[in-house]
Amino acid sequence: MIVLTMIKETRDEMPLLGTRRAYFLLKPEFIKHGIKMGRDQLFDLLRFHGLLIRRRKRMVQTTNSNHWLKRYPNLIKQMCITDTEQLWVSDITYIKTLQGFSYLSLITDAYSRKIVGHSLHDTLEASSCINALKMAIANRKYKLPFSLVHHSDRGMQYCCAEYVAILNEDRIAISMTQSGSPYDNALAERVNGIIKNEFIQKGCIKIIRRH
Repeated sequence: MIVLTMIKETRDEMPLLGTRRAYFLLKPEFIKHGIKMGRDQLFDLLRFHGLLIRRRKRMVQTTNSNHWLKRYPNLIKQMCITDTEQLWVSDITYIKTLQGFSYLSLITDAYSRKIVGHSLHDTLEASSCINALKMAIANRKYKLPFSLVHHSDRGMQYCCAEYVAILNEDRIAISMTQSGSPYDNALAERVNGIIKNEFIQKGCIKIIRRH
């Protein structure tokens, strides 16, 4: 009952918090209470009480890789990440709002898992990705030439001339997935999943724009 109470209190703040993430967050509290429970046991407990989170299938396509723009090779297959600003991963996800669909562009540092650039837009235009990229670059601490790799899918937003020009101007190496598999950009997909499934409640949200 103590564990179930902890889960309820945590999900009051993050309604769609998954079990793996919940276990990571609550493990220190388990130790304080002298509760010896592994992740599999937590899965079993929540399954018994019908508290497992069911993920909904993705319905909106945000990537169009069927275009004539230049694509770049995958540079991160054998890459070993040991510090921040070695690898940025980028992706776009959709968020259902009362006004319709909005599209969130994110850039995440692969080592720290920190979101270094973000932009929310009501269309899939490249300008949203460009705004997120400019934010990330403005916050850079180290600017050694080509010491940073930018990895993304092969969507038009990341292949367009303006986006590529910004990366080249800041001497950031360009890397792209070689297939349509989400595993080729797993970290970016994972960050999207955490935001949508753990921090955004089911149903629509209302976007309030400040001018």
